[in-house]
Amino acid sequence: MNTHVTIPDGIANDRPLDFFWFLPTAGDGRYLGSDAFNRAPDNAYLREIAVAADRLGYKGVLLPTGQFCEDSWVTAAAIAPFTEQLKFLVAIRPGVATPAHYARQTAALDRLSNGRLLLNVVCGGNPAELAGDGVYLDHDERYAQADEFLTIWRGLMAGELVDFKGEYLSAKGGRNLFPPVQTPHPPLYFGGSSDAAIEVAADHVELYLTWGEPPTQVKEKIDAVRAKAAERGRTLRFGIRLHIIVRETEDEAWAEADRLISHLSDEAIAAAQAQLAKNSDSVGQARMAALHGGRRDKLEVAPNLWAGIGLVRQGAGTALVGDPRTVAERIREYQSLGIDTLIASGYPHLEETYRVAELLFPELGLPLGNYGRGARAPAGLQSEIGVRSGFGAVRAT
Repeated sequence: MNTHVTIPDGIANDRPLDFFWFLPTAGDGRYLGSDAFNRAPDNAYLREIAVAADRLGYKGVLLPTGQFCEDSWVTAAAIAPFTEQLKFLVAIRPGVATPAHYARQTAALDRLSNGRLLLNVVCGGNPAELAGDGVYLDHDERYAQADEFLTIWRGLMAGELVDFKGEYLSAKGGRNLFPPVQTPHPPLYFGGSSDAAIEVAADHVELYLTWGEPPTQVKEKIDAVRAKAAERGRTLRFGIRLHIIVRETEDEAWAEADRLISHLSDEAIAAAQAQLAKNSDSVGQARMAALHGGRRDKLEVAPNLWAGIGLVRQGAGTALVGDPRTVAERIREYQSLGIDTLIASGYPHLEETYRVAELLFPELGLPLGNYGRGARAPAGLQSEIGVRSGFGAVRAT
């Protein structure tokens, strides 16, 4: 399926882009579906990625949540002091803890990071996993509960004395005595493709996130969310979650995509897809799975949009694949629809933090932060990297 959205002249190139990275708190590696070259999500490794992202000029990092992830709040609190500008997008899961508990955590982490906290509202899409956390609600009920949760939480963050009685949650005389740095609260990010999810987004959040579907489908979703928010007199920003496979040439990029799934057997793909279908009631997950249908021969679902990661990974399952100029053009297509935030990732995440910034940021007009501004050898001196004025090629011996 090749879908294409024409970019209106003068729109995409003028719109600023916030480029985020990803902290792999469930583990990292070089191959999907393989134990080869795996890396545990220990604090030292995650800190390396965050410090690199901070130096390179990424706006922030997303920390996922779930049974298979290190806790996003504790991880962010441990790593934030080692960074300077980087923002931390951590998860709030309504129903797992009370609004007051999350309000106090929010204020404390926002102060600890000096106003660098962002919040990702995650209602969850795996009923069995949620039951393990004590949440026994069906799909639409979870979003109804999230609506009540955010009503209480936003009141607490605004410094109000909160009295609330709902179907799922209540608070009597609720207060948050220690305010956050950001007022009235750190921005709320949120993703969800169902009608129930879009209602919550329209009422409560600042930025709506979509997974990396083809541009025509993303446009339909953004239009629907924008219209719902407008009914409430609200305006939302929009972001997209994508993997990035960028190399100096198109051939190298597509070869890397093939290498990433080279250890996957057809049996492993079928088993992963069956498990995802069984365990998930997420509309977004169903949309991801429908892009490839479990087939490894139908993975380019739009120009340069590759669904191979979704063969075995839940959640975000698509990657933009290509050389820097082509990937930048595809990103601008999404920008033309209203996307101003890209949350990217790549395997393994430490190396790809550098590769994506070095190759893609210049094409997008993004600065490379403080990277490369350290001391350099004076002009005219030989070095293994680069050739200085007045010398011929430098040969390694």
